[in-house]
Amino acid sequence: MNWGEFFAMKGYAWYIWGSYGMALLIFIIEIMMVRHRKTLVLEQLHLMRNAEDVVT
Repeated sequence: MNWGEFFAMKGYAWYIWGSYGMALLIFIIEIMMVRHRKTLVLEQLHLMRNAEDVVT
């Protein structure tokens, strides 16, 4: 078995590598969304803390 046969995967290469690619893309998007959400939550907590300081 050579590398060409491995990457061709008996004619199913587009399906297999496409599936891996889509899964990787979804993982990357998920990580980016979690990081963005974390930033938003930290900003909200900061604003809430500042609002409490102004009221007191």
